[in-house]
Amino acid sequence: MAGRPRSARRSPEHAWLITGPLAIFAVVLAAVLGVLDGPPGEWTWAALVLALALLGDTPLLFHVVRRQTTVMTFSEIPLLFGLYLLPPLTVVLVFTLGSLITQIYRRFPPAKLWFNVARSAAAVSLASLVVLALPEMQGFGPSTWGILVAAVTTHALVTLGAVAGVFAIMHGAQAGWEVLRTSGPGLLTVMLNVAMGLVIVICLRMTPWSALLLLALAAGLVLLYRSYAQFFRQHRTLADVYELTKAMSERGRDGTLADSLLGRVRALMQAEYATLWLPAQGRHPEVLLTARVEDSGLLDFSRTPLVARERATGESRTVAAGSRMDGHPDVREALRKAGLKDVIVTPLRSGQAVIGSLEVVNRLGDIGHFTPADVPIFETIAAHAAVALENSRLVDRLRYDAYHDGLTNLPNRRRVTGALEEAVRVRAPNEVVALLLFDVAGLRQVNESVGHAAGDRVLVEVAARLRALAPSAALVGRVGSDEFVVTLRMESADAALDLAVELREQIRDRMVFDALVLDVDTVVGVAVHPDHGDDPAILLQRADLAVTKAKSAPEGIQLFSPGLESRSSRRLGLAGDLRRALDQAEVQVYYQPKVTLTDRRLVGVECLARWVHPAHGTVMPEDFVAVAEHTGQLDQLTDLVLGEALRRSRDWTMGGEPLAVSVNISARSLADQQFPARVQNLLGEYGVAPEQLTLEVREAGVLDGTDRAVPGLRRLRDIGVRLAVDDFGTGHSSLSYLRRLPVNEVKVDRSFVQGMATDPVDLAIVNAVVTLSQQFGLAVVAEGVESELTLELLQDIGCQIGQGFLFSRPLPYERLEAWFAAQTESDSQPGLADVRRLRAVP
Repeated sequence: MAGRPRSARRSPEHAWLITGPLAIFAVVLAAVLGVLDGPPGEWTWAALVLALALLGDTPLLFHVVRRQTTVMTFSEIPLLFGLYLLPPLTVVLVFTLGSLITQIYRRFPPAKLWFNVARSAAAVSLASLVVLALPEMQGFGPSTWGILVAAVTTHALVTLGAVAGVFAIMHGAQAGWEVLRTSGPGLLTVMLNVAMGLVIVICLRMTPWSALLLLALAAGLVLLYRSYAQFFRQHRTLADVYELTKAMSERGRDGTLADSLLGRVRALMQAEYATLWLPAQGRHPEVLLTARVEDSGLLDFSRTPLVARERATGESRTVAAGSRMDGHPDVREALRKAGLKDVIVTPLRSGQAVIGSLEVVNRLGDIGHFTPADVPIFETIAAHAAVALENSRLVDRLRYDAYHDGLTNLPNRRRVTGALEEAVRVRAPNEVVALLLFDVAGLRQVNESVGHAAGDRVLVEVAARLRALAPSAALVGRVGSDEFVVTLRMESADAALDLAVELREQIRDRMVFDALVLDVDTVVGVAVHPDHGDDPAILLQRADLAVTKAKSAPEGIQLFSPGLESRSSRRLGLAGDLRRALDQAEVQVYYQPKVTLTDRRLVGVECLARWVHPAHGTVMPEDFVAVAEHTGQLDQLTDLVLGEALRRSRDWTMGGEPLAVSVNISARSLADQQFPARVQNLLGEYGVAPEQLTLEVREAGVLDGTDRAVPGLRRLRDIGVRLAVDDFGTGHSSLSYLRRLPVNEVKVDRSFVQGMATDPVDLAIVNAVVTLSQQFGLAVVAEGVESELTLELLQDIGCQIGQGFLFSRPLPYERLEAWFAAQTESDSQPGLADVRRLRAVP
């Protein structure tokens, strides 16, 4: 950009530091020549040599170094004639006058004009002094050739040294060295010109008529030189275009395409300025970059007249204007006002669309101009540049898409993981790398109730709020469908928890979308490095475990602790063992009695799956049920418990003591359209009446604010089985939802029942559930009855049925049979006549 380092370039007036000494040197040498050889003479031959000098100064080849142009001519041939035919001082005057006429004709600025005149005078003077210093030329043999070659070579070396010196003063030592380094072709041309001059003199000495042949040869040589020059330019241009295309294909992948493109385009077109303009497009801002000769970096401005760019991009065609090219009058006028020589602007196309423009301004050199032949070359370059730019943007877009979420434009899991890898490498004292994982609660309900479009708007709004509210040093990303992460360095884990509380409270504000108002909440899991791990994947996993725990925490925020991971890791290891246990019937069914609270009559049993792992011991039901849900073994587990319950119910019925059975089912089973048919088949297989079976579904599975569970419940009710809502109260659902569900029974969660005796709030909750459920015609079962006081309170509020340790723990079938026998026997022991009997009832 504009602040990049720029190579030194001095004012043209500094050329006088070379011009002055050269002029003095030329005057001194001319005086010496006048003293040694006398006054000038032979003016007839002098006029002829002057004419030849003016003709020989016609440019054949151009070579641009920095802002200056050097030319290759036939000037050595007239010089050789002059040195051979004229007195030394006359040669100096003729060629000095010829140089002055040539410079005035080319309209060079004063500094360059007088430098070229002084350079020519000094070089010719020294060459003439060499001729005078060497033995006098006799005839035109090899000795004369050697004298003329030495003089012309001296002239060429003085000219080369003067040019290198002025370039070093104007542009630095590197520019002077560049002149010397590239002087090989010029010196070779000097030698060829000298050889041709010698041949011409020999031919003319043999017969003056050879002049006719020499003129024809000269015309042919001029045409040959010009053809060679054209071929050389074409070859160089083709090579440069190839190198440019190769560089663009390589640089397009590393983000430095503009630097490589503009510098090479400027050099190839020998322009003072090369500009790339791309308008703003999507997330890409406007690009305006310019490479200027002698500047090592790119500038953020353009010398291109705005009217030329607008015409080129608006009309989708190249606009060129200058002294050698026609152009629109308004473009030529804009060039004149800006003090510019010429301009070419070519639109960059992607298909039929114009995506920007490539521009060059001011051909380098005082005699250099853009020509119509330059336009096709520039259009070819622009075509390659447009393809490279489109590919570069495509690569950039793919790279961006690979590391960003398409909906919210936040960094995705891959980008967050990479950032965490970089963050954990640096161990800063008294700091932690905090990872805050936000889970949007209730997003599924939003999607199902008002549509996925509303759910997407919620996610976008949450992303915007997190991005706006998080500290500026934080990285905010989306790592899951409804999970966002905020990661940054903080003082401690406590500071991370404080930030989580603050962000969660601010995100919980109501979200208004047109006429839609949504209340969306989040839960937050927090993990920190190095306390909770060094690997980014492990930190994310542990933050996710904390989120799972936060869903059941009152505050909705949880810091990771090792206890959370041990249970999760254990569940993961149980997956393979559970399949084996189900295949080998290691999962058993236990039975817990359900009794009436008024007379303690046995009215049924709840069938519960139990698994004793050979290595881990007893596995909690919520652990292996969760494993079964996530490993595709849920159907097998449910069918096992259902089949065992129905088999025992059939046996009890055949024994004359029919007993109802209850089985817990998952919300996933309820959503399975084939599940009602499987239940009906099992009922038919075991010959059990449907009303003897009660299917219990947890509150969270049916009372989620939607009607998603209703179709499955209705199909099961149509079969004739009884339906119950289990663990009621844990999800804080409204009792009004019960009216919309085809259920027969409500089971009050044990946490409220066990707290009735000590917490008035729990007592009030149970009382409300019992009262309203009975008004809806639903049976109420109290879970967790463990004391006589709790039993009396339940009786007082009218609860009908209970189960709990006061009556019996869950028992395997053999112990249940023994429990039946013990409870139904007559008690004949004295003092225990008040013990009530429990008997099976239909």
